[in-house]
Amino acid sequence: MNSKVSFATASKDYQGGRFLQSLETLNVLLSEQKDAKTYALIAKNLLQLGMKEDAAKAFALAGNLEGKAGIEHVRRAAMLHFECGNEDEALLLALRLMTKTPQDRDIAFILTSIYLKRGRMDLLSPFRKVLAESDNPEHVKLSLFLLSNDPHDRSNDELIRALFSRFPQIVALRLLYLIISRETCDFEATDKYQPMIDTLVAQGNLAFFRHESAFYNLQWCEDEALNKLAVAGKPPITEEQTKARHARAHNWSKKLRVGYLSSDYWDGHATMKLLQRVLEQHDRERFEITLYCHTPADQLARNTADRSRWGRVVEVGGMSNSEIGALMRRDGIDIFVDLKGPTSDSRYEVLNHDAAPIQVSWLGYPGSTVCMDVDYVIGDRYVLPEIAKQHYHEKFVRLPDTYQPNDPVHRPAPSPVTRTQLGLPEDKFVFASFNANRKVTSTVVDAWCNILKRAPDSVLWLMVTSEKSKAHLSLRFRQRGIAAARVIFCERAKYADHISRLAAADLALDTWPYNGHTTSSEELWAALPVLTKKGTNFASRVSESLLNAVGLPELVAADTAGYEDMAVALANDRETVRGYRTRLEANRFMYPLFDADRFTAHLEDAYEMMAERAKAGLAPDHIDVPARAPRTELMSVEDTPRERFDVLR
Repeated sequence: MNSKVSFATASKDYQGGRFLQSLETLNVLLSEQKDAKTYALIAKNLLQLGMKEDAAKAFALAGNLEGKAGIEHVRRAAMLHFECGNEDEALLLALRLMTKTPQDRDIAFILTSIYLKRGRMDLLSPFRKVLAESDNPEHVKLSLFLLSNDPHDRSNDELIRALFSRFPQIVALRLLYLIISRETCDFEATDKYQPMIDTLVAQGNLAFFRHESAFYNLQWCEDEALNKLAVAGKPPITEEQTKARHARAHNWSKKLRVGYLSSDYWDGHATMKLLQRVLEQHDRERFEITLYCHTPADQLARNTADRSRWGRVVEVGGMSNSEIGALMRRDGIDIFVDLKGPTSDSRYEVLNHDAAPIQVSWLGYPGSTVCMDVDYVIGDRYVLPEIAKQHYHEKFVRLPDTYQPNDPVHRPAPSPVTRTQLGLPEDKFVFASFNANRKVTSTVVDAWCNILKRAPDSVLWLMVTSEKSKAHLSLRFRQRGIAAARVIFCERAKYADHISRLAAADLALDTWPYNGHTTSSEELWAALPVLTKKGTNFASRVSESLLNAVGLPELVAADTAGYEDMAVALANDRETVRGYRTRLEANRFMYPLFDADRFTAHLEDAYEMMAERAKAGLAPDHIDVPARAPRTELMSVEDTPRERFDVLR
């Protein structure tokens, strides 16, 4: 057979729509020549006949035979494999192409989609700019998800602003733009663009919530009925999936095997400043503790603690979500506790991979972990009151004192520091806020301005995390008639220095709808009273929980007006404030908030109560953990654990 004539005939048949005839000719021709153009034409015919998977294979062969000139064939093969659901084949081909054509938006879309599905969030950063600059709406839509997690990233900020300027009508982009605006206290932007979101809510048009990040939804929305709608496009968990997990055969051992999953396993992280002592105190006669760790290498490099004291550490950073779930099953984990929820650097989607018979959400995320296969959420009667049950798919496990652990051993005690050293006036009443700037809303600032006007002999000491935040806050105070000298800014400080400086203030002013969490417990540890108000969801009820656990419930105002009134009254009654400080100093080792031993005992009781139900074949149900006998006297030096006394002396 004349190959030239045969290929020309096959090509003519293809152009004429005679795809089967063209294929017959090409199949005969393959016995004489296997070159790129033959396989490429076979692929085109197969594609016209609807045989996409076979076409993909043929395009891949054409690309392999054509070398550098075959990039387009490999590209088409990757796209067809992806369209057919052949993720492994698509991934291999896309990776080959990405090194040669890093700006290819279709290939970036393939890689991003596959990595997202497999939970490899750590591999996504190279693709977000490529997708965000695409003209394909599907690419832009996917880029929104990649842009939702880190408002501190400068390139992230720039991309969001650029996208919002291109597509201001996209509600999901408006939500992202508001995230970065809140991070820098850009009240001009939030006051301008938040009302449209509020109008949608008032009209009952709630579809936009499915595009919202659950964590950032809490920064502005304190309605639990709405918080649970923020799903960031995640599909709901099915009842069948949960039932199948519960029905899976499981071997229970004498000890309960608890697996904690987090990216925060280093002693400088806020989570470990709370949790470290509890992990150390777990009863090894009754519990086996495994820490599934995906902590970034740069953070691990700064760790100074002996992590083996916390439990068996298993590195899972390079695994997919399904691989982590399978590992937990092989390890025989009885209770899987996710410590992150939908927050930055989370792998909480492991919850949807059948990891353990009991799955729990705790500590990292103050709300319902929607779209996740979770049995229980750990809280207390303040953050999870009865009225909240209707808004959670998880069953409540309520600890008797507070949901928040605290470490009185490794957390440094405050050291003496003068106001002069900190640039504070010695003779003024000093209000303070050290909460993250994204928590400082325009409503909160306006309340602070009202307080400062009504308490003229006071100043506000305010921590800022960037020059932008400082500029925006300064502008807002000026616009509300507060002189610049009345607001004293400070920056982040080393942890020991931060704990020490807290004691220089008179009264901490809490934020809402997202309270201080670790920040509030740090302030109370330093004997700095915290003023908060009643909240309407988990995130806005945390300070109330902490104040009750340390014996100062009277510092929870009923509403914003009560918050302002109480702040002004205390600014004019320094004797009462000094009394609060004295009580905090006495209560630090007397009340439950900083009693890690008591907390650990209650947490272990909770785990055993969960396990008892599961072993008996009972479905998860609400659990209120009974309180252990309280400590009735202040711990003396003789009663204090040696390591605790060493830290505090």
